[in-house]
Amino acid sequence: MGFSCPRCVQTYRSFAIFRRKLSTSSTNPSFFEKRRVVITGLGVVSPVGCSAAKAWANVLSGISAVGNLTDAPYEKLPCRVAAQINRDELDVEKHFTKSELKTMARATAFAMIAAKEALEGARWTPLAEDVNACQQTGVAIGMGMVDLGDVCETNEALKKGYNRVSPFFVPRILPNMPAGQLSIKYGFRGPNHSVSTACATGAHSIGDAFKFIQRGDADVMVCGAAEACISPLAIAGFCRLRALSTSFNDNPQKSSRPFDDARDGFVMGEGSAIFVLEELTHAKARNADIVGEILGYGLSGDASHLTAPREDGIGAMLAMGRALKDANMVPADIGYINAHATSTPIGDAIEVRSIRTLFSDNWKQLAVSSTKGAHGHLLGAAGNLESLFTVLACREGKLPPTINLENVSEEMQGMNFVANKAQEWKPAEDKRRVALKNSFGFGGTNASLCFAEYRE
Repeated sequence: MGFSCPRCVQTYRSFAIFRRKLSTSSTNPSFFEKRRVVITGLGVVSPVGCSAAKAWANVLSGISAVGNLTDAPYEKLPCRVAAQINRDELDVEKHFTKSELKTMARATAFAMIAAKEALEGARWTPLAEDVNACQQTGVAIGMGMVDLGDVCETNEALKKGYNRVSPFFVPRILPNMPAGQLSIKYGFRGPNHSVSTACATGAHSIGDAFKFIQRGDADVMVCGAAEACISPLAIAGFCRLRALSTSFNDNPQKSSRPFDDARDGFVMGEGSAIFVLEELTHAKARNADIVGEILGYGLSGDASHLTAPREDGIGAMLAMGRALKDANMVPADIGYINAHATSTPIGDAIEVRSIRTLFSDNWKQLAVSSTKGAHGHLLGAAGNLESLFTVLACREGKLPPTINLENVSEEMQGMNFVANKAQEWKPAEDKRRVALKNSFGFGGTNASLCFAEYRE
């Protein structure tokens, strides 16, 4: 592979052994004891649309929702682009009373709105007197970052006097409050869980909820993540890390360009996507519409660097390999990977390297795309939004495109990146459509989810 690091060479050899075991492994004896987990509801608040149907249609059409940051505090920053919620499409104040809005961060509001759509789609809103249903329904909703603007404004208020600090300030900035607020609103008394694992938050939330149902801790889980942290301080901080795109301020719709040779950093986005997961027999008993199925969940750590993935991609490979093992699948079963690919020069290349290594015998038959060109990088809410597109790809047989892909970098050529236009997904021999969704976060935290179209 041409690695310059002796440690990378050693770990790559170790992974080669793991990969051989994965491709030849027999059925896991405990697999058939696991409860099947299906998806019965989806909800979205995103730059590309504030409903699951609209977001999916816009992503398939190849539009970009990235625009300019025009307020004065952004004028002197290197990056002046972001993917924001269209205020004309979603007015948060119409969904909540003024008293309610005082208690919640904007990200929490996004999660509550997306959850309402997901629960209505799943037809699952048990009444408080249905004690068993409420006790068997849990929430797992995370947040990657708090709203730094809220912190700055409250600090300025404190300078004017102690009594100017809102009593709801602390609840607003706690990452578990989307989960808490949702649980309180609907009376869900199952697991009340929240993770904050940077850009892997949404994927970890879905994966953890999947495991709660699989092992019998709940029959229904409402899960996902929310993020609303676009502010001058956040943009400045990521600029100082040299993580954001700065070369397309005059052409914002071209700024997020995964796998493209001109990519120069990610574009910050905001929003939420919420899933309703359900144990299969529970869903069938109430004749729920089953959107898709979760088969596996894999996690790993890079154990390498604060912000950069390892050169050899071992963290991504382990997460994908463990998701396949958990799903009782082999690499040849996968037809599509929704990549984490944020449009950074280093990260995109390493993820592709990891895919080629794990799928050494059939990577040329894979389709790999990143929808971040359309909606930017939602940080903690990226994995769940992109999981939603992965589930719909499995269900409808349509692959969402990687937009703004004009010249594939030399080291990544030869792979089907679903460039600029959606593609049909027609598996050979009537095989079930099965996909992986990757999410990686600062600190070297990695998650991979295995989704499939639902079949009896």
